[in-house]
Amino acid sequence: MHELITEYVRDTAVFFNSLILYYAIGISSSYLILALISALAMRSYKKKNSFIDYRSILSSPLAPSVSLIAPAYNESLTIVDNVRSLLTLHYNNCEVIIVNDGSKDNSMQLLIEAYELEKIEDFPLQSRIATKPIRGVYKAKNPAFHKLVVVDKENGGKADALNVGINVSQNKLIACIDVDCVLEPDSLLKLVKPFMEEERKVIATGGVIRIANSCEVEDGRLIKVHVPKSFIARVQVLEYFRAFLMGRMAWAHMDGLLLISGAFGMFDKETVIRAGGYNHDTVGEDMELLVRMRRHMYEERIPCKVAFIPDPLCWTEAPQTWKVLKRQRNRWTRGTAETLLLHRKMILNAKYGFLGLVSLPAWVLFEWLAPLIEFFGVLFFLCLVALGYANWPYFFSFLALVYTFAIMNSVFAILFEERSYQQYKRPRHMLHLVVTALLEPLLYHPVTTWAAVKGNYDLLTGKKSWGEMTRAGFAQKKV
Repeated sequence: MHELITEYVRDTAVFFNSLILYYAIGISSSYLILALISALAMRSYKKKNSFIDYRSILSSPLAPSVSLIAPAYNESLTIVDNVRSLLTLHYNNCEVIIVNDGSKDNSMQLLIEAYELEKIEDFPLQSRIATKPIRGVYKAKNPAFHKLVVVDKENGGKADALNVGINVSQNKLIACIDVDCVLEPDSLLKLVKPFMEEERKVIATGGVIRIANSCEVEDGRLIKVHVPKSFIARVQVLEYFRAFLMGRMAWAHMDGLLLISGAFGMFDKETVIRAGGYNHDTVGEDMELLVRMRRHMYEERIPCKVAFIPDPLCWTEAPQTWKVLKRQRNRWTRGTAETLLLHRKMILNAKYGFLGLVSLPAWVLFEWLAPLIEFFGVLFFLCLVALGYANWPYFFSFLALVYTFAIMNSVFAILFEERSYQQYKRPRHMLHLVVTALLEPLLYHPVTTWAAVKGNYDLLTGKKSWGEMTRAGFAQKKV
C-alpha cells in the first residue's frame, strides 16, 4: 500500500511539474512574440510619424471636436492647478468638463471662485445614459475660461461621473482622464490623429502612461523627469514599460487590444453611448467598456479599429506604499475577472475574430489565471516538501530559468524605452532601473501575486469597493 501511495504521489508530481513547465514556456513565448511585434510596430510608427507637424491639426477644418472629461472627488489640494493645466492643452475645438462627484471637501467652491463660475439653468443636457442626479452645470463668466464646464452631481463613483460627462458633452469625441494626471501639451493632437487618418472606423485610441513619482511638476505641467526614489515606484516604471511598450503596442498592431488605461483614453462618443456607457457594476470599468464596444461593433458587423500611440502622453502618480499597491492590484484583478466573466461568450468564439480566438483566451491564461497557477503551484510544492518528495535539482533549475527570463524581459523593456522616447536620459537612471529589475522577482512580484490571489477571493465573496488610493502628490518645486 505504501508503495502504491508513493508511486501515485510521484506520478502526480511529474504530471504537475510538466504542466507548470509547459505553462511557463507558453507564457514566456507569448511575451517574446509580443516584444518582437512591438519592436516592429514601434519602428514603423516612428518612421511614419517622425516628420509629422502636429500643429497642422490645430488649424485643420477636419480636426474633430473633443470633450475632455475628468471626474473629481475630494481633490481640493490640486483641483485648481489641474484644471488650469487641462485648459492650456494644445487643441482648439475642445471643451473641458470637470465632474464633481459629490465631493465632501471644498473642491466645488474652489472651482467656482478660481474660474468665476455661474450656474446655467438651461444647459442643453442629453440624458442618453442613466446616471445619478445632477445638482447643476456651471460655466465661467470670464471668457478666458470659455472652454470650461463644471458639473456638480451626487456621488455615484467614477463610472457614473464619466457617464454624466458623456451626457453633458457637446462634441464628437470624448477623452476621459483622471483629474490628477499630468498631460503632455500635445497629447490631444496625437490621440486624435488616428481618428482622422484610418480607413476603418476608429472607436478608441490610447497612449503610453508614465510614472510621475519624484518628477518635478509646476502648475500642473511636468518640468523635469526623474527616476522614482522609492523602490515600489521604480518597479512600476518597469511594469509600465512592459505593459505599454511591449504589450499594448503589439496587441493594437494585431487589432486585439482589450484595454485602454482609465487614466487617459479617447473614444468615439456615439459608439460609447450605443454600447451603454460605463458599467457601474464593475471596478474595471475602463477594460469592460472597451471590450463591450468591440463586441457591439462585431455584432453589428461594422469594421473598426482601436489605435495605440507609443508617445509618452500622460503622467500619473503610482502607489508608493505596499498597502496602497495591494489595494490597486486587488482591484485590477477583480476588474479583469469581472470583464472576462461578463463577456465569456466571446472567448474562443470565431464570430469575434482575433479578439475572441486569441486576445481574450490569452488574457484568461496569462493575465487572470497566472497568479492563481503560481500560488497553487507553490502550495503544491510545499506539500511535496512536507511529504519528502521534492525534486530539489529540478526546483532550483526551474527557479533559475524563471528568474533569468524575468530579468531579461525587464532589460528588454528598458531597451525599448532607450530606443524609443528616452525619457530617462542619465546613465545613472538606467543603472537604477537595472538594479530594480534584479530585485523585482524577489521582493515585489510575490506581493503583487498575493494581491491578485486576494482579489480573486474578494471577487468570489462579492467585494465591490475600490479601496482608498492615498496619493502623496507631485513635487512642486525644483530641486
